[in-house]
Parts: sequence; C-alpha cells; structure tokens
Amino acid sequence: MIEIARHSPDEGIFQKDISIRQDISNKYLDHIIHGLKVAGLIATVRGKKSGYVLTRPAGQITAYDIHNAFEPGICVIDCLNNSYRCDRREGCEAHGFWGSLNQQITAYFKSVTLQDLADNKAVLEDL
Repeated sequence: MIEIARHSPDEGIFQKDISIRQDISNKYLDHIIHGLKVAGLIATVRGKKSGYVLTRPAGQITAYDIHNAFEPGICVIDCLNNSYRCDRREGCEAHGFWGSLNQQITAYFKSVTLQDLADNKAVLEDL
C-alpha cells in the first residue's frame, strides 16, 4: 500500500515493481493484491500507464482499513472475540485488561493513515 500511495494517482504501479521494491514474490503479492482489491482499497488501471492505484486519497485510508482487508477487526487474544466460547469470561479478572489494550490498539490503527505511513510520520510515542 505504501508503494502504491507513493505513486501519482494518475499513474499506476506495476505489481512486478512492487514485488522487486519490497523483495516479495509475485505469487505472494497476488494474494495481498487480491485482498486489497476485494476490500476496495486499490483498483487496476488499464491503458498506457496501467497498474494499481488507490481508490481514495492515502490520507483517507487508515492502518485499520488495511488490516481489515485481511483480518476482521483486531483481537489481541481469542477470548475477546464474540464467537469464542469461554466459560470463565464473566469472572475473569484479566478480561478487562485485555479488552482495554485491544481498544487502545484499535484506536491507534484507526488514527494512523496510509499517508502517515508513506511520509514516515507514524511512530510510537515513548510510553
């Protein structure tokens, strides 16, 4: 996504160029590209300057959007997932801690845009 964001929205970037720059196989990149297309984050442009482009400005795409292209939501431990059955959930003393951590991570992912990542502005503050 950063490679695509760094290119002009009028020009697409070829998958082979992304593969070379990120040092990942074209076959693996196929799966990534597919997930991003299904999520509506990128599109293919045809013609003289074909390749991949963002479907909206990089400042409007969050790290959370990108994450959700591959995983539904953020869940730091299984017991936070509503489909996970845990008999100890009601009396669990650690559940609140993990839930709070999960909320903070989700909020951070939602606060960082693809433009931030492309500009190298997304850094964790000292805790």
